[in-house]
Amino acid sequence: MSSTTPHPAAARQPALFIPHGAGPCFFMDWNPKDAWDRTAAFLRGIPASLPAAPKAILLISGHWLAPRATLGATERPGLIYDYGGFPPHTYELAYPAPGAPAVAARVRQLLTAAGLPVAQDDARGWDHGVFIPLKVAFPDADVPVLQLSLLQSLDAAAHVELGRALAPLRDEGVLIVGSGMSYHNMRGYGDARSTPVAAAFDRWLGETVALPPDERNARLAAWDTAAGPAGRLSHPPRAEEHLLPLHVVAGAAGEGRGAKVFTDRVMAVDISAFRFD
Repeated sequence: MSSTTPHPAAARQPALFIPHGAGPCFFMDWNPKDAWDRTAAFLRGIPASLPAAPKAILLISGHWLAPRATLGATERPGLIYDYGGFPPHTYELAYPAPGAPAVAARVRQLLTAAGLPVAQDDARGWDHGVFIPLKVAFPDADVPVLQLSLLQSLDAAAHVELGRALAPLRDEGVLIVGSGMSYHNMRGYGDARSTPVAAAFDRWLGETVALPPDERNARLAAWDTAAGPAGRLSHPPRAEEHLLPLHVVAGAAGEGRGAKVFTDRVMAVDISAFRFD
């Protein structure tokens, strides 16, 4: 995918925001046992929902922040087991998908053309926001994967703009995936008092992604006030990194509208996935 090589025709891929669960939750016993079953079923259904098999996946995880947009351009990335207190076997999980250095070059080109600073990390492996959901959704590990960082600034509008620059990738067969959680107040999980808060924010998100693009992106850029108190109660200050992959995905959607394509109540709170076509 160099700047001098024409991009082959490809089916336009959607842009997705998915919940990646709690640590390695899909690969261990949980209490209650079926807590993550519906989320796992949703993730497994993603390939069949696509117009064609993706040529590559560009994944933005809530677990990597950097001063500027940074590409993990390793050809054979290792895994970062960035969770603690889980069973020993979850630190031996493998996901041997290839990296996507050609896509990294294309992303660098797009971000540079948009006037956005970009860096590259040739050593960083994939965090669990990458390999855990992809191990469920694409278990054969045969699709090249490129991870792109979030911005340490946590600036919502900047993440929408970052996504805008990535939009052409969708017509080049690249599936853009934001991996996070639509609710991520760690003190709220399992607390019944959080149920109406999470439900209110989930409704706001569902309404927002379905709006015309300009209105949608403006609301997302001001989510911390536009969503009312439920927004900050769902994502406390300086802890919104699990929401911001949605902003990148929404920016990459271009003129496409979004829709809530999955929701479940897990540990007393609503979590959802969104798709933009």
